[in-house]
Amino acid sequence: MNPPAKRVVVFTDGACTGNPGPGGYGAILQYGEHRREISGGFRRTTNNRMELMAAIKALEALKEPCTVTLVSDSEYVVKGISKGWARGWRAKAWRRSGKTVPNWELWNRLLELCERNQVNLRWVEGHAGHVENERCDQLAVAAAGGPDLAVDLGYESPPLPSTGLGE
Repeated sequence: MNPPAKRVVVFTDGACTGNPGPGGYGAILQYGEHRREISGGFRRTTNNRMELMAAIKALEALKEPCTVTLVSDSEYVVKGISKGWARGWRAKAWRRSGKTVPNWELWNRLLELCERNQVNLRWVEGHAGHVENERCDQLAVAAAGGPDLAVDLGYESPPLPSTGLGE
């Protein structure tokens, strides 16, 4: 019998100076008494991409499958996963209304991570005094303003999704 999965609480936020513009993400992972903060920035990206990246980077930081409560102020991220929109887009080869779904490669990464872990998403209002959300915002804004920002290749040179038809 497998031991119960570790229960982790994750808080995330993304920020962009201009949209598009320099952007950053911040996340806090809490497991029992343990707390870890992560952040990173990109030279040119969008707010939605940074919201997705915050969730992705936090879940990628887990060393084993966990039961995760992921708290975000991004309705885009929370509804995209909890309402099944991303799974539906993936089932349709990342097409919606005849067009490629924006940020499809990030949605795909996030779905894979949600399927590896048991993830429950919870929305909180941003900039409303939620201590961990405010800290994630500080991390994201600081990362967006940092030196030597990485290139967000998914934004600057977006990949095309495969249809799975042997292209």
